[in-house]
Amino acid sequence: QVQLVESGGGMVQTGDSLRLSCTVSGSILNFNRVGWYRRAPGKERELVAEIQSGGNTNYADAVKGRFTISRDNAKNTVYLQMNSLNAEDTAVYYCFCGNRHGSIWYGRYWGQGTQVTVSS
Repeated sequence: QVQLVESGGGMVQTGDSLRLSCTVSGSILNFNRVGWYRRAPGKERELVAEIQSGGNTNYADAVKGRFTISRDNAKNTVYLQMNSLNAEDTAVYYCFCGNRHGSIWYGRYWGQGTQVTVSS
């Protein structure tokens, strides 16, 4: 069973930064996509950022230029550096890893979620 352990959430003020970390049990190289989703109160879950095995990255439009996803294969860890945070970034952030081919996921695993709260 793959386990993902997240850390780094918290309460900050507008304009502050946070870095989320997610460590995957086993090798992160077993998955062609790793990244982060978030769910804000009253909203649907949305993809925040993902990084593919070849190094390509995808970001939600709302976070482009402010968030950076990276990974350390040796540590089996994926990071989300979040800068210039604002109230709209308040959400529970979920780390995921999985294998996707076309539009089909062949196994996807989730972390327990970490709360990020941005106050003005």
